[in-house]
Amino acid sequence: MIISILGCGWYGKALGIALLNSSYDVKGSTTSADKIDILRAEGIKPYLIDLSHEKQVIDNDFFACDVLWICIPPRARAGKGAEYLLQINQLIPLIKQNQIKHVVLISSTGVYGDNNATVNELNHPEPDSEAGKILLEAEQLLSAETAFTTTIIRFGGLFGPGRDPGRFFAGKTDIPNGDAPVNMIDLTDCIGVSLSLLEKKAFGNIFNAVSPQHPTRAEFYTQAAKRSGLAMPQFIAEKKNWKIVESVNVPTLLQYAFRWI
Repeated sequence: MIISILGCGWYGKALGIALLNSSYDVKGSTTSADKIDILRAEGIKPYLIDLSHEKQVIDNDFFACDVLWICIPPRARAGKGAEYLLQINQLIPLIKQNQIKHVVLISSTGVYGDNNATVNELNHPEPDSEAGKILLEAEQLLSAETAFTTTIIRFGGLFGPGRDPGRFFAGKTDIPNGDAPVNMIDLTDCIGVSLSLLEKKAFGNIFNAVSPQHPTRAEFYTQAAKRSGLAMPQFIAEKKNWKIVESVNVPTLLQYAFRWI
């Protein structure tokens, strides 16, 4: 099976290495020529792919695959959300032309708004952030297509090697919403869920990839700062605008048990 990873960043590169170790053929894309040799050194067949309007670079050989894994971020905070949706729309004809069977979109639990409730894949998302709205629209654009199956993985807050959560609030004071629960996922579990999806061939589903453990913001980030030897953050003991994201599909369809709990 040939898997093409569009966007070999923090998660995408780690996924590519794990796929190689599981005997998959892996192609990986980057928008930076400087990263081509880095991907090649890991054994990933590298491609320079840039879907932006100004610097468009497309190599059709990259899209000759069985599964296309879309890992490009919406960058809504940088005002790039509209461009992200244009890129998704641009991908659809390329997917069809190359007769790709399966598409996996990396999305986010941000598609669920902070509506003070517990949600899972059976709930209709109601995003309350620009990034969440853009990702939900991207999910819908791909899912509406019938020429290929679309699988959606909604990751919680990402952490792991190179993303130390202890640094997020280290030394800060009066941080709001300290008693609100967090929805996090470690890189090990990001990869574990992804590999399980392929092993089970559970294409065409939505997966909330979030640890079943939901400590408060104060508990999680204070412990993270402590482990990293950083200055302790100080949170306000209040619970405003929260959500708990659970999964019914990861344990049942993938039979995956989270390692970070």
